[in-house]
Amino acid sequence: MASTSDTRSSAVSGRIKSAATMMHSENQSLLAEIRKLLIMMKEIGMDLERDNQSTMVKKLENAVVELLSTYENCDNFSSAIQSVGNIYEPREELTDFEKLLDDEVAKVSENSSSNLQNHSIIRKFREAIWNVHHAGQPMPGEEQEDIVMTSTQCNLLNVTCPLSGKPVTELAQPVRSMECKHVYEKEAVMQYLRSKNSRAQCPVAACPKMLQPEKVTPDPFLLIEIDELRKTSRHSVRIQDFTELDAE
Repeated sequence: MASTSDTRSSAVSGRIKSAATMMHSENQSLLAEIRKLLIMMKEIGMDLERDNQSTMVKKLENAVVELLSTYENCDNFSSAIQSVGNIYEPREELTDFEKLLDDEVAKVSENSSSNLQNHSIIRKFREAIWNVHHAGQPMPGEEQEDIVMTSTQCNLLNVTCPLSGKPVTELAQPVRSMECKHVYEKEAVMQYLRSKNSRAQCPVAACPKMLQPEKVTPDPFLLIEIDELRKTSRHSVRIQDFTELDAE
């Protein structure tokens, strides 16, 4: 039979984890808003480039790098909060939560990109600006065959639902697994899970992660990333048209 001390310890761990989960969720919503702003800044940059406002475009790019730095710091902090909630265990001595959180932030930051100039968001910003006047032409340092490939890069791990076969840009209710980050049509994946007694391996080929209904959700970033994919897909079609004309 569990001791009173063990019961209290378990209860404290549960409260800390619950609080960390709530804070992480709130931070995810903030990060999603920053992502929306970064996309908006890219679109403004394209408008400025069309008006040949190159100086303003450069200033805007610098602002994007600065905001991206804030985004990365916030993301690292959010991940550290979640990690603290997962690893915390009560001890006899008082826990220094400030040090514990600082240590986790340092660990997460070690694995994040230190060179924001090479970040995918900055890359997409520069590609969008370049393609305003040079669609179909490689950016400096690129090969011609790299154009379509780089312009269609996105943060989604799969662009087609493995169950319904629909492109993610056409899903009525897209959801994402918290375990493996793959995307599905909600109705299709829930039906799949019901047929497997609410626990099953991810249907994406070679993915070993297990799915559970409560861990397949529409996270704050998903609709933003799908909308961005939709826009870049339309843009890549235009690029493909240009390259085919050049070939002819």
